[in-house]
Amino acid sequence: DYKGQKLAEQIFQGIILVSAVIGFIYGYITEQFGWTVYIVMAGFALSCLLTLPPWPMYRRNPLKWLPVQESGTEDKKAADRKPKRHAKS
Repeated sequence: DYKGQKLAEQIFQGIILVSAVIGFIYGYITEQFGWTVYIVMAGFALSCLLTLPPWPMYRRNPLKWLPVQESGTEDKKAADRKPKRHAKS
């Protein structure tokens, strides 16, 4: 559903943003760029774990689809179609 997709996107972006800020600050303090990368990658992995599987919190508002309409026989469908015209070569 659309509300679930919006929630998943907000969670994903929030975790990435927070991990990037924390990673930048920690990497700046320790003067190690590697720690910044590791923290951002850990945030990415956590956000993927929380948002990619179809968790029940994302499926609270299912879409209501139209019911299936029964049609007539196949012969009736074939009769309704226009014959194909082939181009002359």
